[in-house]
Amino acid sequence: MNTPLGWFTAFHTLLSMIAIVAGVPAIRELTVGRLRSAAITTFLVTAILTSVTGFMFPYHGFTPAIGVGIVALIVLGWALAARQAVGRSAFWTTQFPLGVVVSEYFLVFVLVAQIFAKVPALVALAADTQKALFGGTQLVVLVAFVLIAIRTARAFRIRATA
Repeated sequence: MNTPLGWFTAFHTLLSMIAIVAGVPAIRELTVGRLRSAAITTFLVTAILTSVTGFMFPYHGFTPAIGVGIVALIVLGWALAARQAVGRSAFWTTQFPLGVVVSEYFLVFVLVAQIFAKVPALVALAADTQKALFGGTQLVVLVAFVLIAIRTARAFRIRATA
C-alpha cells in the first residue's frame, strides 16, 4: 500500500464503501418520496467518483470490471437525467429511484466479487465450489435488489407526486 497505486486503490475502495453505505439511507429516502437529501447526494457523488476512478487504474485490456464501470456510469447518467424530470410523467418519476437502486446493486455486485477474490477461505475453495457459491450469492443479491427496486419505485412514484 506504500505505492501510489496502493494509495489510489485504497482511495477508490473507500469511495466505493462510502457509496454502498450511503446507498442504504438514500434508498430509504426515496421510499418516503424525497427527491433530494444528503444521503442521496452523497450516494450519487461517491457512486460516480467510484466508477470514474475505476477507469484510472492501469489498463491491461477489457475486463468485466471495465464493463460494469461503463454500464454503471450509463445508469448513473440516466438517473441524474431522470431526477430532473421527476413529476413530468409516471415513467420519469420511476426512473430516478430505479437508477439509484440499480447503481447500488452494481456496487454491491462488485463488493461480492471482491470478497470472493480476496477472502482466503473463499479463494481456497475448489474452483467448481467457488463458482457455484459465487453464482448463488450473486443470484440472491440480484433477486433482493429486484425486489428493492420494485418497492422503491412504487413508493417513490406514489409519495413524490402526492
